[in-house]
Amino acid sequence: MAMRLATEYVKTCLQLTEAEMAMFIQMFTDQQTTLQVKILDNGNQEVVLLDDAGQEIVLSFERNHNVYKCIGSCRIRNKTLVNLMRKAVSTFKGSATVHRIYETYIMIYEYDKGSVIRIVESKNAHEKVIYEYKDPLGQLERLFNKNEVEQEIDQIKAQINSFLDFRNDIHEVVVHDLIDDNLKKLTHRLFVLEA
Repeated sequence: MAMRLATEYVKTCLQLTEAEMAMFIQMFTDQQTTLQVKILDNGNQEVVLLDDAGQEIVLSFERNHNVYKCIGSCRIRNKTLVNLMRKAVSTFKGSATVHRIYETYIMIYEYDKGSVIRIVESKNAHEKVIYEYKDPLGQLERLFNKNEVEQEIDQIKAQINSFLDFRNDIHEVVVHDLIDDNLKKLTHRLFVLEA
């Protein structure tokens, strides 16, 4: 089995309430990781995690009302910290693009609302999709709710009615021929859409 060299959180987005922020910090302290929490003047917080090699991993949380938002990236080598970050993204319904870096390839995990939606293997500039979340029920629901065709049918029927009214009001043969050409095109399009 290949040994993971590092895990890089390329794009990470976490939004935590004050209670969740406390739970986030507690999650790391429960695992006896070394961390510091810096509270800045404007209410923002920085959570600084230390790995085994003494490397600092800084997660900056901007406070907006009662929500702390962390958007950023970091590289983690410590296995415990990697697992805790994965658990945090999952628990707090975060989104992230995570690169698990191995010696000869990279596994790219995409998280949305705490769940893995896609896994891609990147090797020698070639990408291979390993897993992709399919939402068949959601796709069917979106397809069912699509009504562009019905709207176009209604518009064409309204145009046909307008042309017929106009044709009845006008008695010039040249104009009748133009209206008839338009009616022919519209009825053909209507036939195609209703088929």
